[in-house]
This record gives sequence, C-alpha cells and structure tokens, in this order.
Amino acid sequence: MLPIDEFIEDIKSERFVKAHEVLETSWKELKKTNKEEANLQKGLINATTAIALKLKGKEEGAYRVWETYLKYKPLINTTKSNLSEKYKIAEKILKKKYDKYMQN
Repeated sequence: MLPIDEFIEDIKSERFVKAHEVLETSWKELKKTNKEEANLQKGLINATTAIALKLKGKEEGAYRVWETYLKYKPLINTTKSNLSEKYKIAEKILKKKYDKYMQN
C-alpha cells in the first residue's frame, strides 16, 4: 500500500496522528527530489495536525496550522503527479473532517 493510500484510510478512520506519521516519511523523501509535491504533502500533514490539535482542545494552534494547510492546498490542483487523484480524494475527506470538527 502506498503511503497516500494509508493516509487516506487513516483520515477516513479519524486516526489523524497516525495519518500525519504515515505521510511524513514520504514527505521527507520527496523533499530530496520534488519540492513542489513535498510541499503538497506537507500541507496534507498540516491538515491532519490541525484536526488532531482541535480534538485535544488546542484550538488556537489548530486554526493556525489549518491556515498553513490552506497555503499549500492550491498545489493539489497544480502539481503534476501520478498521485494527483489521490491527493484530491484526501482533500475532500479532510474538508469533511474540517466541517465536522473545526467549525464547532
């Protein structure tokens, strides 16, 4: 299973910390070869971190980290990658989780 597939399954199952950890390894490798896609993954990692912080009651930090995700979010539609469709799936799931947890 690819890290992005595991990431998607983890966010679907609301294992936000685990999702962060799964994609972080991939992100570190991508930083060496494809900075744009690495930044895209960094954004996704930030989204899961934000939701995890919110669930721990750390609202100020959660919203600050979510803003970082939003900075990188446009890369989902502009970065050329064989994982583009999976990134879009992750984005949709994260939006639903944002609406569920962050808008309260």
